[in-house]
Amino acid sequence: MSGEAGLSRRRFLQVIAGTAGALIVGVRAATATATDAPVPLDMLGDALYGLGLYVRIDADGTVLIGARDPDTGTGVATSLPRIIADELDADWQHVRVVPLGLGVTNGNGEPRWMYGQQVGGTGNSMPRAWRDLRAAGALARWLLIQAAAQQLGVPADRLRTEKSMVISPDGRRLRYGELAAAAAKIAPPQNPPATKTPDRYTLIGQPAGDANARDIVTGQTPYSLDQHFGDAVVAVLAHCPWPDGQLDGLDSADALAIKGVLKVIELKPDPKLPPGQTVIAPAVAVIAETTWLALQGRRALKLSWKPGASGNENTGALEQQATSLLNSDSAPTTRVRDDGDVEKAGRKAARRVEATYYQPWLAHAVSEPMNCLVRLDKTSATLYVPTQSPQQAWTVVQRLTGLLPDQIDIRVPRIGGGYGRRLDHDYVAEAVLLAQAIDKPLRLFWPRDEDLTHDYYRSGCVHKFNAIVDSKRHILAWNQRLASASALTGRGISSDRLWTSEVDLNQLPAGFVPNYRSDWFSLTSSIPRGPHRGMPHITNAFAVDSFIDEIAHALKEDPLDTRLRLIGEPRLVPLQGGGAIDTARLVNVLKLVADRISWKDWLRSVNGLGIACWYVDGAYVAHAVEVSMQGEQLTIQRVVCAVDVGRVINPMGLEGQIAGATLDALSNTLNLAITVKDGKVQQSNWKDYPLASMAQLPKTVEVITVPGEGDPIGASFLAMPSAAPALANAVFRVSAVRVRRLPLMKELLRLL
Repeated sequence: MSGEAGLSRRRFLQVIAGTAGALIVGVRAATATATDAPVPLDMLGDALYGLGLYVRIDADGTVLIGARDPDTGTGVATSLPRIIADELDADWQHVRVVPLGLGVTNGNGEPRWMYGQQVGGTGNSMPRAWRDLRAAGALARWLLIQAAAQQLGVPADRLRTEKSMVISPDGRRLRYGELAAAAAKIAPPQNPPATKTPDRYTLIGQPAGDANARDIVTGQTPYSLDQHFGDAVVAVLAHCPWPDGQLDGLDSADALAIKGVLKVIELKPDPKLPPGQTVIAPAVAVIAETTWLALQGRRALKLSWKPGASGNENTGALEQQATSLLNSDSAPTTRVRDDGDVEKAGRKAARRVEATYYQPWLAHAVSEPMNCLVRLDKTSATLYVPTQSPQQAWTVVQRLTGLLPDQIDIRVPRIGGGYGRRLDHDYVAEAVLLAQAIDKPLRLFWPRDEDLTHDYYRSGCVHKFNAIVDSKRHILAWNQRLASASALTGRGISSDRLWTSEVDLNQLPAGFVPNYRSDWFSLTSSIPRGPHRGMPHITNAFAVDSFIDEIAHALKEDPLDTRLRLIGEPRLVPLQGGGAIDTARLVNVLKLVADRISWKDWLRSVNGLGIACWYVDGAYVAHAVEVSMQGEQLTIQRVVCAVDVGRVINPMGLEGQIAGATLDALSNTLNLAITVKDGKVQQSNWKDYPLASMAQLPKTVEVITVPGEGDPIGASFLAMPSAAPALANAVFRVSAVRVRRLPLMKELLRLL
């Protein structure tokens, strides 16, 4: 794979001469205007002219590389800059990564996004930036070589670059810092310079720790809660337990009597706006000089709330509704996919296998609760926001303030976890409304109880499966029915597409079974719902891959053999909507984890072994898990995960991401559930929403990365789907108990 990295007609390379002898190169949208754009402090002093993803080389040799997408712990602030640094042949020891805030300019009153789509934690950062970043790095390197050719009197094609130096055949060397000023004056070529061939990569594919690792482990990394405006006040909220409830009584006298408590303000959701763009539920805010005083004031409030229609809602009743729908002859809300003829295939059944799986509602439970620091005046707004989508945060601020696009400055420090929660911006709306009401800079802070009881949850769901197996042990027909409350309800999505947050059109084993049907039944619920890490793959993978294991048990055969027969010979299985699954790559990750876990001993092992695999948007993943049990004590002895994501940019970063996602999935599986009674969420802190302890989790997660030649694919949640079914399948081997309901530990102990 070589040649030019083609940029679309809407994007192009740009070169700027900095005021201090700096070379600045970037990629920006063709529609962007050369107006002032918000830039990091490290970049001030140079006219950036609305650059997007870019590299800056200063006269002192420092290479600053901008990281566009918010880093929620996925490592994009390291991996993305290393793509540029490799093409540039920069010395990584002298590279500084600069996080970029929101890049927006004013195009006749409309926003013009300077950096393209800025979203973090969704798995799209790497594939979206791969070509642009390489092109920017290649252009910077080309300009430096041209400048060196002029100074050395050597043809450019005879020069090479290495560790921030241009080197001539006779050994003379010029450092990039010495060439930056001259390079900035050279006109770029008509066509983008050719990018490196893979055999010349020096950083791509090589392990590197997090660019901010030292600051993180020494506590110096600034998060949003560490930012300050000198005269900012603090607001904490008491939300109504019911999202559609209302304030029934308020006595704030005791709160206002506390010295330092400044004001008590009522907030109401805007019913005209979709979830995530307005206040999540009616609330009362206490504003004080410090966080402690605000919390004391909240405690002193005398509040009463009146429920709305959601006051009768219970998660248990929703599950019963789902089960009744799936067991009835009712037509589905959406028939997602219907291949072949499931009814006709049933006439050839040598064996039928049926099962129903139940999964609970889940919170995001991020380590950094919702917060926002905002300063407003009549002509500007400056916010520090831990957001996965700065552009969506901008939309909320602009609607509330009416400011022009370039008058809104949104800064995004490193984020203490996202998992999809920070794709919604109800907390930003709250902060802006309160800052307007008090006319002072303000920090909004959600305590943990508010964070857990007022989330946009992942919906609980029920899966019902029916499989037809023929006399040759082939799965002839697969009929799956899913009932859940769509995460897209009320978010401007047409009713015939609400299923897309709940099930994937091409999820396994679609395309591998000749007669395949997938139905979705919509549940009506007032419980707030929204994006959640790994959805819709994680809920479906647990049910699907556990059910495949059940089929293997019914056939009295090795579960690995069942999967390999289902996947079949090496080939490309077409996907509806385009693309294909490469079965050879899927089988490869499956066999890698099987070999590493010593799967050949699956039947004779004293411990239980479980295995599972999945496919996500061009990436392939498999898990193998070994567990032991002593009485009611479950111990996860080993976990092995193999991933194939195409070309690996930073193996160390990928391994960390895969291990972290695996542990997150195991924690969700073992303990966690959100329950609602009389419309109220019952869990309010870690004591009743217990993340897995270190003792419950494996000491290590062994990660096997498959070297690839294709373009890189995102992996932020890739390891989530197959971890849970591999664990449940291992538990079945060691206990003879098939867990079809999560959380696993509660159900396992009930069935033992």
